[in-house]
Amino acid sequence: MPYDRAMPQARPTRLAIERLATPIGDLLVVSDDDAVLRAVDWSDHLPRFHRLLKRHYGRTDLVERDAGSVAARALQAYFAGDLAAIDALSVATNGTDFQKDVWRTLRGIPPGTTITYAALAQRCGRPAAVRAAGFANGQNPISIVVPCHRVVGSDGTLTGYGGGLHRKQWLLRHEVEGPSLRSG
Repeated sequence: MPYDRAMPQARPTRLAIERLATPIGDLLVVSDDDAVLRAVDWSDHLPRFHRLLKRHYGRTDLVERDAGSVAARALQAYFAGDLAAIDALSVATNGTDFQKDVWRTLRGIPPGTTITYAALAQRCGRPAAVRAAGFANGQNPISIVVPCHRVVGSDGTLTGYGGGLHRKQWLLRHEVEGPSLRSG
């Protein structure tokens, strides 16, 4: 599961955006010319999406393309029930070393399972940094592929998800129940 493989440049010269229809809303998928996934967000959260692009890449200009990239095809397969399709995607973004540790750790959580924020901090080697791990989880710019939705509260309840708790719930059910799950 590559996270931030050696990148030739932290801020790629060109980013392309694709719009992908899913059972729980349209997804915005951003990748660079090297097929490295840079951002994923829901289209009904455009202000946050643009802030994320500005923060991580210093800009919001994107080249539009039809959904056909490696990342878009992998996400389509994921939503069709092939949960492992997203595992091999190369992803990269800017962030602190701690944030990158958290995001790398998130990729190690198997589909259909959840961990708590305390367990996430523990797995990052910083057991006292529960709030910092939660904050880094919330700053994750590559949702679904870097599965921030698999982190729950200490009592097992669903807590914050940038795309909305209804999506977090759907994603977790999808990973357990598979492709027969419908969005209704």
